[in-house]
This record gives sequence, C-alpha cells and structure tokens, in this order.
Amino acid sequence: MKIITGLLSLSLLAGCSSHAQTQTQTQTQKGNFKAPWDEWYFTFSTPKALPAQVTLVKLLDTDGYGYVFQTIDQPQGDSVGKWDSHNGLGSSPFNKAKAPPQMIKFCWDSIIDKKVYETTLFFLPDTQNKMTSSEPDWYNAKETYYFRYLVIGLAPEGKVRVWLKNNGNPDLLQSSTKITTVSGKDLDMCKGVTKSDFTYDYDDDIKAFIKDKKYPYGSW
Repeated sequence: MKIITGLLSLSLLAGCSSHAQTQTQTQTQKGNFKAPWDEWYFTFSTPKALPAQVTLVKLLDTDGYGYVFQTIDQPQGDSVGKWDSHNGLGSSPFNKAKAPPQMIKFCWDSIIDKKVYETTLFFLPDTQNKMTSSEPDWYNAKETYYFRYLVIGLAPEGKVRVWLKNNGNPDLLQSSTKITTVSGKDLDMCKGVTKSDFTYDYDDDIKAFIKDKKYPYGSW
C-alpha cells in the first residue's frame, strides 16, 4: 500500500483516480471516535439473482485518512422481495479501514439494470459512535462484540441501504446516512469505470428468477 501525505479535500477524494490501493493522510478535521479495535470492515450485499459488481471504492475516515480500493470483496446475498434481517458478511481481507467512515464513494455495475451507478454515503456521528461501542457477545458473554461490520446493500433501480451488523440480532439500518446515487450523464468519478458488458443477455439463473416478475423484482 502506497502512502502519500498532503492536503486532500473531499472533492479531490471523490474525483481522483489511482492504479493501486492507496491510503492518503489528509488535513480533514479529526473526530473524537477513539476505536477499541484495530480495523473495521465493510461488505456489500445484493438480492438473490440480481447481481452487481463494485469496481472502485474511495473512503475518508474520521482520522482524516483517505483510502482507494480497487481490489474489493464482491456483493453476496440471498434476499428475495425485500432485504433480509441479516445481510452481508463480517470481516473482509480487502474492505477495511482504521477509523470509522466520514464518507464512502463507490462505483458499481448493476447487472440487472445494465447500468453503472455512482453512490456517495455521508455518515453522521450516530453511526460513528455506534461503531466505537461494544457489548457482550451474544454467542459467548465472556467475549466482547464490536459494531465494526458495515454492510452496504445494492438493489435494482440503484437503491442503496446501509446497516451495521448487530451482534446476532437483526442488522441496524443506518437511516441517518445521507445516500446519493447517480447514473448516466450525472456520473463523475465513475464515468468510464466499469467491468461489465451490458450488451450480453442475462445468465440463465437470472432469467429463471425474474421470469413472470415485475421489475424491480421486489421492494428495496
């Protein structure tokens, strides 16, 4: 991982490009979010047979560090009709940072929509405070559970949701997170960023799943 020190505004973080995973120290004001863990993790989830591919992620954390991810754990999920109470995975070998997020911006190909989307997430202190809190683990009360597992749901029509994994209980929807998603001519960071050829027809499993269903194939 290459480390660069210098001034980096939110707009530059959103718009810059890189050919390697990069961590950048910025002069963004630091928050008071002392974490009791070394790293937190984010993963992506999609509904069953409605796939998406995440191609680029840029993240700004509360310590003022910027990250660029081009090697990304791809979405997995089995929700049908609506989001399950438990989505996504726990830890990830690739999608991780040292301090809670201020902003995450990412590009994703919606295979089912045949579109490229650009989504920006702005996090408020309630999420950051929750991520630095803990409680006894539901499986073993002698162990400690930390709310450091963020899940980002990607659904048809470019709909995005954000949760924290919740110690064996239903995921905690982060309803205060400001979510903005654009596509087409409104793409900025994600213009020309794709790994999909939307001229191909759907795979057989997708065809079988959406047969006789009305788009967008659920309520997300």
